[in-house]
Amino acid sequence: MTATIVQADEQTSSGDESGLEDLEVNRVRDFWFRRQRAIIGLVGVALVVGSWELSADLKLVNPVFSSKPSAIAIALKDYFDGGGGLHALQVSATEFGIGFAIALVAGLLLGLAIGWWRFLDYLFDPLINVGYAVPRIALVPLFVIWFGIGIQSKLAIVVLSAVFPILLNTITGVKTTDASLLRVARSFKASNVQLFRTVVLPGALPQIVTGIRLGIGLGLVGMIVGELVSSTAGLGFTIETAGNNFQMPLMFAAVAVVSAAGVFLSQMLRILERRLDRWRPQTHE
Repeated sequence: MTATIVQADEQTSSGDESGLEDLEVNRVRDFWFRRQRAIIGLVGVALVVGSWELSADLKLVNPVFSSKPSAIAIALKDYFDGGGGLHALQVSATEFGIGFAIALVAGLLLGLAIGWWRFLDYLFDPLINVGYAVPRIALVPLFVIWFGIGIQSKLAIVVLSAVFPILLNTITGVKTTDASLLRVARSFKASNVQLFRTVVLPGALPQIVTGIRLGIGLGLVGMIVGELVSSTAGLGFTIETAGNNFQMPLMFAAVAVVSAAGVFLSQMLRILERRLDRWRPQTHE
């Protein structure tokens, strides 16, 4: 009798330990599946940064022209400790923020209208094709002549750089709305407002988000190009000045700030997309 009880206790203890091990394995697996994108991305960044640092230390690349991550980190700290980095960031953020906001509103409103009304599509399609094909960087000197070297010329460059991907993707998203869903909604006497809110916008959302993401990258490029050509402040001005004086760590530090801003904005857009995705109607098989 006693032996049977002891054996049962051992089996219970063994079962508890096995259950705890399975629970721990499941926790690790869940953590990996939730964080694998970030973990793999960090590993990739670490490999590139480590290889760059090692190549500079071993003189495989010329540190005078390529610098190295440790020197860039020091230059970045000095850049912001002296106050110059913060001022440049404020100037560039103002130019990009206002310009991108204008491009976003114009691209979304025009894209929704052109994608929905065929007459507007016929009217604006040639103009959009011409505007998209024009090398926008080549127009920078013309914008400087028109608007001067102040913030207006940089705003024009940012708007022109960012508006087309937002506009074109929004048009495509609206045009590719499921026709069967539109027919069903119209059969239930849905108004145009209801169609837009419940069918068109949810269906076009992935394309719109893609356009905004592309617009962020191109808008940042337009901001930097505008500051390279005509500016006395901003991150682009820092890049130009540091490059002309062979201050490679400072130049790469300013580039890193622009890149970090792009990554941050894209990440915020990804979070917003996940929240908006809950608004979209879910299909059940």
